[in-house]
Amino acid sequence: MLANWPMTMQKILATAPMMAWTDKHWRYLRRQYSPSALLFTEMITTGALLFGKQHHLLDFDPSEHPVAVQLGGNDPIALAECAAMAEAKGYDEVNINVGCPSDRVQKGTFGACLMQQPELVADCVRAMQAACSIPITVKCRTGIVTKSQPDECRDLAFLERFVDTLVEAGCSRLYLHARVAVLGGLSPAQNRDIPPLTPEKGEAIKRRHPTVELIMNGGISDLSLAESYLGWADGVMIGRAAYHQPRFLSALESAMCTPGFQIDEDAIVENYRAYMSDQLEAGIKLRVLTKHLLHCFNGRPGARRFRQILSDAKRLKSNDLSLVDEAMAALRPAHQSDGELQRAG
Repeated sequence: MLANWPMTMQKILATAPMMAWTDKHWRYLRRQYSPSALLFTEMITTGALLFGKQHHLLDFDPSEHPVAVQLGGNDPIALAECAAMAEAKGYDEVNINVGCPSDRVQKGTFGACLMQQPELVADCVRAMQAACSIPITVKCRTGIVTKSQPDECRDLAFLERFVDTLVEAGCSRLYLHARVAVLGGLSPAQNRDIPPLTPEKGEAIKRRHPTVELIMNGGISDLSLAESYLGWADGVMIGRAAYHQPRFLSALESAMCTPGFQIDEDAIVENYRAYMSDQLEAGIKLRVLTKHLLHCFNGRPGARRFRQILSDAKRLKSNDLSLVDEAMAALRPAHQSDGELQRAG
């Protein structure tokens, strides 16, 4: 259990929405690593649901609960309609993307650029709350930097005004990526690393709005950093580390939610293999399923060979599920205990 906050205080463990990564197959697999984490979908745009009719994007397995959907858009009416769809599907939470800095998202005038329009975001929150009964939350950055306004939207006062507006609209949970978003000049990947982390802004927001649940996100890849946030924040949201270090998610499960929680990764993969078999019968390509396994055994002897086998393009193309068995066999000669697996990699 993390040391700096009371065991009786409920803290939130969440995984971040990540495009092309946190699909329903990834969520099914990662649920085995953390029974308690709030799993987020990839961002789904209102246009994809309302005009593209891609309703399959809302599909998820019941085992994924608790699960949240993140929506991208800027029209209160459209977001409200999609929030109602998400509630009807069974989601536990709907989140508005006000943090993505990509050029494509900016062209759609949503994501991080919406931080310049707090009243519009507030209108979206109100409309979505009126359309459904599940929580409506917001994920944002600590500020934004634009070529025309390099400094006006990046200080604490700007963030305070933005959050004040959301709170007045009834938003009671905020996911805060502790970096500014540079709109223009940096790629989305660079925006995850180059702007410095400024968690002190999050701490100031928590002091200003103590009743708002504040979940910190950005660069959290070890227990010590998570602990430093959990001394004052209401939870942590894990992004790339949850993808590349799934056992870190299990370590957080044990520290934050279920003391003594342990995993058996061989059993996890066995469970996922059965899931993959069902998905193959449903028409899903094997490569879509196996990519989420690649980082599962990082640090364990045989992990490199495991990844090589799972990356065989020819067998992936033929949907040859036996390559999963072969990949697992590459690990078994150097079998370790569950505790050793937790510490490895």
